Amino acid sequence: MQLDVIFDTVCPWCYIGKRRLERAIAMRPKANIDINWRPFMLNPDIPHNGIDRTAYLIKKFGSETRVRRVYGAIGEAGHSVEIEFAFERIQRTPNSVSSHRLIRYASHFVDVAPMVEQLFEAYFIEGIDIGNTDVLVNIGVFSGLDPIPLRAYLDSEADVAAIYEENARAHRLGVNGVPAFAFQGNMVISGAQEPEVLVRVLDAASAGLSASPMSEPLQ
Repeated sequence: MQLDVIFDTVCPWCYIGKRRLERAIAMRPKANIDINWRPFMLNPDIPHNGIDRTAYLIKKFGSETRVRRVYGAIGEAGHSVEIEFAFERIQRTPNSVSSHRLIRYASHFVDVAPMVEQLFEAYFIEGIDIGNTDVLVNIGVFSGLDPIPLRAYLDSEADVAAIYEENARAHRLGVNGVPAFAFQGNMVISGAQEPEVLVRVLDAASAGLSASPMSEPLQ
């Protein structure tokens, strides 16, 4: 079964959704699932070097009180899947295009699921700027990639347009929030759903049922 996970590397609910998906898959150990990680950009207009996170959050949510309330709820949800978010460590909200490019590049050489986990952990637990090229190269090297061609790739404009096009395609498919999960290319569910919900959709997709058909296939 093909499963497209549409996500952003700077989305805390996507981190939670990844962990819940893993629990759902563990409930169906005999399922043969090919996962593709598809880019979505929550903040496509953020400058290349990112912006101050506090200013960004206050502009987005209106006040520090609301920011604390929203992220307190996210933190509680994270505890349910053994994620200890450390939002206070994050100094900048990065543009996520380069982290998505890293995943796209790495997919030609390695299993990228551990890399996705690394990116989430670096940003949400260690507070590291995953828009920084040095950080991305280090993550790539840890995953087994050759640093010289990887850095050359990240320093170029290669696949930048492709990432923005995939983001636009996701919107055309009706995906306006992430995470979203597209099973077999024709059954889509959005949100960091509980494992039991994901299992039901997985079972339905395995049975060949169709719901919420896509108007444009993910390539």
